[in-house]
Order: sequence, then C-alpha cells, then structure tokens
Amino acid sequence: MRALIQRVSSASVSIDGENLGSITTGLVVLLGVGEGDTQEDARYIVDKTLNLRVFPDDAGRFDRSLIDINGDLLVVSQFTLYADTRKGRRPSFTGAALPEVANPLYESTVELFKASYHNVVTGRFAEHMLVNIQNDGPVTIMLDSAEREKPRR
Repeated sequence: MRALIQRVSSASVSIDGENLGSITTGLVVLLGVGEGDTQEDARYIVDKTLNLRVFPDDAGRFDRSLIDINGDLLVVSQFTLYADTRKGRRPSFTGAALPEVANPLYESTVELFKASYHNVVTGRFAEHMLVNIQNDGPVTIMLDSAEREKPRR
C-alpha cells in the first residue's frame, strides 16, 4: 500500500461540482492499494500517517504529528501511485490491485483512520475527483508499506 502524504493548510475534494468535504490544517493522504496488500499494510499506513511528525514545534523543527496538532485528514484513493513508467511513454498500472480487491481494502483503511482519529474526510473510490490542495511547506512524504521490512542503509 502506498500513501503520498501532503501537509496542507487547506484541502477539499469534489465530484461534478459537489463538494464531498474539506479540511483546514492537516494532512491529505493519496492512498493506493497494490496487488497483494492486506489489512496489515492498512494498519501500518494508518499508524504511520497519524503519528508522522511533520508539523513544526515552537522551534520550527518537525516534531508534531497530526494527533499532536489536532489537525484534519483527507483521504483520497489514488491507484496511479502504482504507475510503472520504466518502459514506453504510457504508464502501466499492473502493480495496482484490481478495483474489486482494492475498494474493500481502501474502505477498510478509511474505517481504520476513522476508528483511530476524529476528523476524517474522504473522496469516493474509482470516481473522477477534483482535489484542491494547499500544500504547506511544501511537505510531501511517500509511505510504502512494502518498505517497512527493508533494512535502512
């Protein structure tokens, strides 16, 4: 499972002009489900996201998490995080889980976020959405649950 996390001052998601939700200071999580991902991957992404210290303390250092600042969270499905661009000019998405597999795991991950945190807004799976993001910093972090087992160099 991959999550592209952006620290934001505000963000919103809409479909065909209908605002599905908006947030103020917090995180936007673009979430991709890969082939073979499980609930363990979902739990890792949720825990890591909520506790990731990417907000500044009084000295300006990254030392506060979303929980620490009581920020907002917007989660949007994003299968294109599994784009493979090694060959040709058109990305391949064969690493992404098929929709019938990805949707339940995406929804389950959203439920884990909601069970662990109070202010969670989401987009809709497999819909064409407009996501408005005011990236603060800019701060953008990539999480990949497959990387959690690899040793650091």
